[in-house]
Amino acid sequence: MAQIPSFLRVLFGLLVLATSATVCFTLALLLLPSRLARIKLGNYYGKFIGGTVVWLSGAKPEIIHSERLNGSFPAIYIANHASSLDAFLSIWLCPVGGCGVMKKEIVKIPFFGWAYLLSGHLRIDRSKHAKAVAGMADMARVVKKHGLGIWIMPEGTRSLTGRLLPLKSGFVHMAIATGLPVVPVILHNVHHVWPLGGLRVTGGPIKIEVLAPIATGAWKAETASRHAEEVHAVMAAALSPEQRPLPVAVAA
Repeated sequence: MAQIPSFLRVLFGLLVLATSATVCFTLALLLLPSRLARIKLGNYYGKFIGGTVVWLSGAKPEIIHSERLNGSFPAIYIANHASSLDAFLSIWLCPVGGCGVMKKEIVKIPFFGWAYLLSGHLRIDRSKHAKAVAGMADMARVVKKHGLGIWIMPEGTRSLTGRLLPLKSGFVHMAIATGLPVVPVILHNVHHVWPLGGLRVTGGPIKIEVLAPIATGAWKAETASRHAEEVHAVMAAALSPEQRPLPVAVAA
């Protein structure tokens, strides 16, 4: 795969994405009365298109403790975010029954965004706190009702350097509302395979490390920021020095 020019791989990927998303969109229309069925349809579609894009990128993933993905289900899976490939890795890895959480702008992406719109997975408006909270509350109700999981990248945006950013506390409130454990999924070196700034993909080995579930039964909303910082420290410790946050300078 690495021998094929990057632009040809991207072009083929776009053709597959457009075709498969159209099929998924059509099936989602037929399943419109059942949100649960549409969520699982989105999972199967994600495994297909996610795996296809990962393969086309030339990435060679090694998954450490893959048994923890399905073995801990249902859970809230959180992953770091430093590359466009992360989203495709996430939908490929996400267990069936796991709800994705993406920015509302996802619907602006032709084909893929349209399929996501009907999938039943969550879109949140991060620019408006009240709407984001309402969206999270709605997802918590759906998750508890159907025994689902959640997959989210809680940094809130892509890291420009590959280093882990602070975590937003939304996943903490979701854990409190649902009672689910948190499972960190560490994506190592993905930003080297698909660097920022364009559609150039370089391929190469990447490591995906699924950490042990973190119990959340004792978490409280009043201390949400502290819990987010504790999970952030666990993720940072698992990353290589290149992707760990830089030490915060202490003023003299």
